[in-house]
Amino acid sequence: MQDVDIEQMYKEAILELNRNPLNKKVLPYFSFELFSSNPSCGDECTIQVQLDRDGNIGDIGHQSKGCAISQAAISLITEEVKNQNIQDVKKITKEKMLELLGIPITHTRLKCALLGWSILQKFPE
Repeated sequence: MQDVDIEQMYKEAILELNRNPLNKKVLPYFSFELFSSNPSCGDECTIQVQLDRDGNIGDIGHQSKGCAISQAAISLITEEVKNQNIQDVKKITKEKMLELLGIPITHTRLKCALLGWSILQKFPE
């Protein structure tokens, strides 16, 4: 039986999310929209959220550009928060966001990994 390198699998998943990001779209109607960037490396992201009648995230889209880490992290966090209410989204910790990525993140890549998460933390309740 072949040994499986878990970290390598996560790295491949990150590259796949960079090539085929989840939720990368413009919403025709949205409740909130926020933009943020990471000037040190050039990552940029706008996230749009459409709330449903119960105040939960019915749909979410992002328009972003940047490194593979930021693109994968934005894909993962936008997928994670679907159907959640904003208050619960704001309870998601940095540690949980990094756990979603599944690989060690260096200090220099931390802002890349947390860009999408930081935007969601700024949404009004």
